[in-house]
Amino acid sequence: MTTVTTRTVAYPADGLTMFGHLALPAGTGRRPAVLLGPEGPGLNDVQRHRADALAELGYVTLAFDLHGGRWFTDPQEMLERVNPLLADPDRMRGIGHAALEVLRAEPRTDPDRIAAIGYGTGGAIALELGRDGVDLRLIATVNALTTGRPGEAARMRCPVWAGIGSEDPIMPPAQRDAFTAEMQAAGVDWRLVVYGGAEHAFHHPPVDHAVPPGVGYHPRQAERAWRDIVGLLAECVPLAP
Repeated sequence: MTTVTTRTVAYPADGLTMFGHLALPAGTGRRPAVLLGPEGPGLNDVQRHRADALAELGYVTLAFDLHGGRWFTDPQEMLERVNPLLADPDRMRGIGHAALEVLRAEPRTDPDRIAAIGYGTGGAIALELGRDGVDLRLIATVNALTTGRPGEAARMRCPVWAGIGSEDPIMPPAQRDAFTAEMQAAGVDWRLVVYGGAEHAFHHPPVDHAVPPGVGYHPRQAERAWRDIVGLLAECVPLAP
């Protein structure tokens, strides 16, 4: 474990001022980096703590913002913001590229060794960066089995990993099949892990407000998914070149 330095970084995207959370590992040299995308409600302390944990492992990590500093507690209000975003690949790419520019501009970042990890909406944005041909070393998503515009997955230049809960009604088996068919047809190096008994957002600890049906925390599978992601980073973006 290493000492982590954190700071808030402001940057423009999607017509808003975004406020990302940058976590830097100890030392002064360049390190591999992670672009970390949050769930649909937005960037909160759960994702900030994930960024800090990745920095403790040795990765420069930017947890990016989706909503100009907002974190939605009302599910309907969140969906009114997120659904149009998910339906617009160019908007998602714009949010992702803006955050990626911030991460690449950090002097501690090795620009040739960047991974994108995303949860829910943040995972969809990570996938769109891949479909846009961005040079990443890994794309890992949880609860983000979104498909893209026809043929664009062939532009993905790195392994793609996806985790999903078996009982997720928001990402049902038909959507899993569509996602894996897209990856396979494009010749992507892909993996899909289904976590038994887990619902949507199984990785997020309980919150003190209403959540949609089919959303629930599964601590055992959340821990497994985190270990899987850390293992993928070790495989695809090792700390030693």
